[in-house]
Amino acid sequence: MSQHPDGVIHDIGYRTYEGARRGTGAIAASLFRTGLLNAYGIGRSGKAKALPMTLAAIMLVPAAISVAIMVTLGLDDGFIDYSSYPFTLQLFIVIFVAAQAPVLFSRDLRSGAIVLYLARPLRAAVFALVRWASLAVAILVFTLAPVLVLYVGAVFNEADVTEQTADLLAAVVGLVLLAAVLATVAGLVSALTTRRGFAVGAIIVALLISSGVVTAVQGIATAEGNDTVAQWAGLFSPFTLVDGVQSGLLDGTRSSIAGPESAGMDAIYLLATVLVVGVGLALLVRHYHRQGKR
Repeated sequence: MSQHPDGVIHDIGYRTYEGARRGTGAIAASLFRTGLLNAYGIGRSGKAKALPMTLAAIMLVPAAISVAIMVTLGLDDGFIDYSSYPFTLQLFIVIFVAAQAPVLFSRDLRSGAIVLYLARPLRAAVFALVRWASLAVAILVFTLAPVLVLYVGAVFNEADVTEQTADLLAAVVGLVLLAAVLATVAGLVSALTTRRGFAVGAIIVALLISSGVVTAVQGIATAEGNDTVAQWAGLFSPFTLVDGVQSGLLDGTRSSIAGPESAGMDAIYLLATVLVVGVGLALLVRHYHRQGKR
């Protein structure tokens, strides 16, 4: 009867982790940084970088041309207003948001990785808010970069620094509000479906189609002399909503057909913006809290 050899335990080189155990803050910071980079395709495949980088370049082109004309003709002011720049190019902003929001929200739900993310110590609320922050900052960078190009071009061309800085700061506040609203709407839509194509289409409808419908309603109402309807219609599109806040409270240039014409309407536009972000984030957190219980 043959004897079996004794079992042998081989040391294959695994070592225990002896470093510091990092908490929720470090996890959230890492998740935020990764999400922000992924929104631009950084850390992903070359194909994933093509669309966001191309769109970012397109956003910079009008600003660069405007600065070149300013320098060539010796002008001390740009042809494109800081506050109206992103609304002029809102089509490219919508494409960027619609393409990248599902990357941050739908992909984890589709792959099932959300279960691992929501394991302790990371809470569902933290995950949802960090993902939202990553998308909001990505949108802010996308819209702010060309505005900064305009500002630098104007300042170096001997424009009034005080005036340009005041205009820039007002525009930045508007861009922050726009990024927050767009990230909220797109993030919530993306989180509600694991199908990226459906999420992209729904976001385009929510952002671009709504803007077209509101513009049409405002145009008809204004032509009919019904300014009240035109003002209220602006509340139903993210772009016209933020444009109303920017033009009414921040003295920015109005890009939409109609906007708030009184202090009361200014307050309503601001309140509507806060409600969209607040309620949207609450729904987003609730949705991920349910995902963590599955």
